[in-house]
Amino acid sequence: MAFSLDRVLKALLFGASGPLDVKDIQAVFTKYHAALEEPEGEEGEENLDFEEPEQPFLPGDGMPTTEVPSLVTSAQIRESMDRIAAEMVEKDEVYRLIERHSGFLLVTSPTVGEWISLLRDEPRPIKLNQSALETLAVIAYRQPVVRAEVEKIRGVSIDSPLSKLMEREFVQVVGRADLPGRPIQYGTTEAFLEFVGIRSIEELPASDVLSPGQLDEWLHEVSNQQEVTEKEMGLPEGERSEEPELPIESDEEEPEDSESEAAEGEEENESPSEVEESELEVVEDAPAEAEADEEVKNAE
Repeated sequence: MAFSLDRVLKALLFGASGPLDVKDIQAVFTKYHAALEEPEGEEGEENLDFEEPEQPFLPGDGMPTTEVPSLVTSAQIRESMDRIAAEMVEKDEVYRLIERHSGFLLVTSPTVGEWISLLRDEPRPIKLNQSALETLAVIAYRQPVVRAEVEKIRGVSIDSPLSKLMEREFVQVVGRADLPGRPIQYGTTEAFLEFVGIRSIEELPASDVLSPGQLDEWLHEVSNQQEVTEKEMGLPEGERSEEPELPIESDEEEPEDSESEAAEGEEENESPSEVEESELEVVEDAPAEAEADEEVKNAE
């Protein structure tokens, strides 16, 4: 059988107990050739009780040893891993080959992930809410970063989202800042890299919104906020506004207004009675004037 690097790498990936990096794979090929060069053990009395196999075991049985390269370069390994990953996706196999910070790893396909969770009695994964995602993004792009800086950028407290991120092991304490009080600095973990599917922080997508320069500019503006001038508002200097300021009445003056309104109501209620009394007086005086006129006529 001819030597196939893809076939050997698949076997190593299935047999590994964890991620395999390039150096681990190259070490396997070094051990292979070292085993071929080892001399056969001398026969002695202690070996008489054991029967030697007719064909002793050699690494790579079934393939010519001359075809196995003594050195496999990093580029050859990565090209082979890319072919294996593409083949698994094309054939829709239940495994996927991914590369993490610690090396290459076989994982189950997302299409069958739920079945694995049922087998292991694992709870459904909890999704991060918007607040936690925003906090995680700021920490990822600004790390190492202190809590106060994250809160200044977001404008709200991050107590709840930060505790959730640390509980999920996406964020960890990485040190203390050289500032008054020595505040704690936070950074991301390898679990975060696996969560977003990258090998290192350098692979984070470039963002104009979360770029260090843009965030530094925002922080500078927030810390140096000034009152808007007439020139910035487009008004001539000294003519900020022509609207008169209205006095602000407090709630304590309202009872006086109600009392005055009540007094006015009482005056309005009293006015009809006064009119009626004046009309009665006029009516009562009319007969008296008539009698006086008659007396004057009789005297004449």
